[in-house]
Amino acid sequence: MHEYSIVTALLEQCEQHAIANQASKITKVVIKIGVLSGVEPALLATAFETFKLEGRAREAELEILHQELVLECQACQSTHTIKERSVICPSCHSYETRIIEGEELLLMQLELETDE
Repeated sequence: MHEYSIVTALLEQCEQHAIANQASKITKVVIKIGVLSGVEPALLATAFETFKLEGRAREAELEILHQELVLECQACQSTHTIKERSVICPSCHSYETRIIEGEELLLMQLELETDE
């Protein structure tokens, strides 16, 4: 289950940002997961709850934004946002498409708290 290694890296990145900003606590972590990222959001959320127990993220809330697939068709020059995992153009049914969004896993927002 690679979600565990992803969460470990995510928490390390959050800790580094917290240290760099002299924060004592991480209160919220917002990530964006693309439909073709290869990451299962439910498993990632479970892993986050399991691994956050150490460090500044102990009480952090995880918010997951789901990124649908955005395709650009090279054949008919159209752009489509679709929910399913398909790279076929809904307009002309061409396979000549380019993925614009939907493969990413990004840290979008990090809320920190200081002792002051």
